[in-house]
Formats: sequence, C-alpha cells, structure tokens
Amino acid sequence: MNHDTTRPNGTAEVVSSHSVFGAPCWVSLTSRDLDVAEEFYRAVLGWRLRPAKLGDRFRMAMVDDTPVAGIAAVASMWQMAVTWTPYFAVPSADEAAARAQERGGTAAVGPISFPPGRAALLADRDGATFGIWEGELFSDWEKWRTASPTFIRLHTRDAFDAAIFYGEVLDWANERSGCCEVRYEGGEVVLRSDGDIVARIESGALGAAPDPTIRPHWQIHFAVEDVSACVRAAELHGGSVLSKGSEEAVLRDTDGAQFTVTSRRER
Repeated sequence: MNHDTTRPNGTAEVVSSHSVFGAPCWVSLTSRDLDVAEEFYRAVLGWRLRPAKLGDRFRMAMVDDTPVAGIAAVASMWQMAVTWTPYFAVPSADEAAARAQERGGTAAVGPISFPPGRAALLADRDGATFGIWEGELFSDWEKWRTASPTFIRLHTRDAFDAAIFYGEVLDWANERSGCCEVRYEGGEVVLRSDGDIVARIESGALGAAPDPTIRPHWQIHFAVEDVSACVRAAELHGGSVLSKGSEEAVLRDTDGAQFTVTSRRER
C-alpha cells in the first residue's frame, strides 16, 4: 500500500478522504440499543466500544487500539432501518451527493457536518444505501482494513449499471494518483485501491438479464480467525444464522442487522 501515514519525526499524520478518495473508508451500524449491540459484537467479533464525540447515542467499536466501526442507536429516533452501511471517501460530500441525485440516486440524510468532517447517507438508483465521508478519517486506513473489515459487496440487479453509477458519483477510474481501479474479474465488477480489492459488485452471470427478485444492498464482510466460533457466539447471544460454510457465514445480530464473517484465509 502507498498511503504513508507517518511523518519524518515519527508522529502520526492525519489521513483524510482526499488520500483514499473513492474507496470504502468506514462502516457504521444503525441500531436501537447500544448495550445490546455492544454485548453481541463483543461476543461475536471481540470488539469493545468506547464513547464517540458525536454524543451519547454513538459509540466507536475498537479492535485493540484501532477504531473499526461506528454504532449509532438512532434507528427509532430517526425512523431508520437497522442496518450496516459502508461509507466511501470523497473530496467533497456536497459535490458527490449532487452527482448521485443528478444520476437518479436519492439523498436520505445530509450532507451535514459531523466533526471532523461532512457526511451524507445516500441511495443508488436501485435503492441500495451507502454513505459518503469528507474529512479526516476515523482510523488509519490500512490498519482499519487489516483490523476487521475485509471488503464490501454490492448485491444488485445490474452490476455494470451500478458500476457506472458509483464510478461517476465517487470518481472511480480517473487519471488522478490514488484513484480506484474498476475491472471485471471472476464474474464480478471489482474495485481495487493500490492493487487491493476493497469492494465487489455482483448481479449474476455476464450478459444475463437483471434479476428483479434481488433487493439491492451493500453487504459488509468482516475478517475473522474462526467462522464457526462466530456462528456459535451469534446463536448464543440472540442472533441468527442465514447461511454458513467453513470459510464464510451470513449472520443477523439481535436487532436484525445483517453482515458476513469471512475467514482471514480468504482475504
């Protein structure tokens, strides 16, 4: 990776959305109850939660000393779905939100200021929800990706149409240094940043008609050492298992938010 986050004097350099623009930079859970969420994710993923600067309803999930996710108990208050949402780094949240709406997407929230940056919650033209973030990142980008999230995958009706939408909104595949690359690999549209896969978009076989039965959504994949242990912990702590294999399982937490645990061997 080429994102240098250390100054010559050895102090940490602030990494912003201008450094990794277009790439996933954060994931956030909209929940109803912080205590219930903390108990579940501590048991399943080994996280601990600490207070966040945004207020009493917000927590930062930690792996060792690395922030890996945000948890916000605002689903009931803001009448929002309980769900995991990926956020993409952008140089300007206002410009990216405007581009999304110009191309048939919608803005659910924002852009609004969330120190140390600006954020918006958007939906693409098929209804899949995603966020954008402008400003200082909550975590060192390389440490964040290594510590827990492995990648995100968009399940949608037409992968190529979706890739065009996101490419135009998030400025993928331009000529600027650090830009994300988009390719068709192994039956999926693959997004790479500095050579590493950071997102995938799938909709079925190449050339197949869009599947109207698919509910488009972004799925968060968390890297874990033992998939079976995560499955057992989820069941013991009030979650449910939607599908499971030796290297991957799709789970729901106690509130109904869906996510995937993937073996680190599959990274």
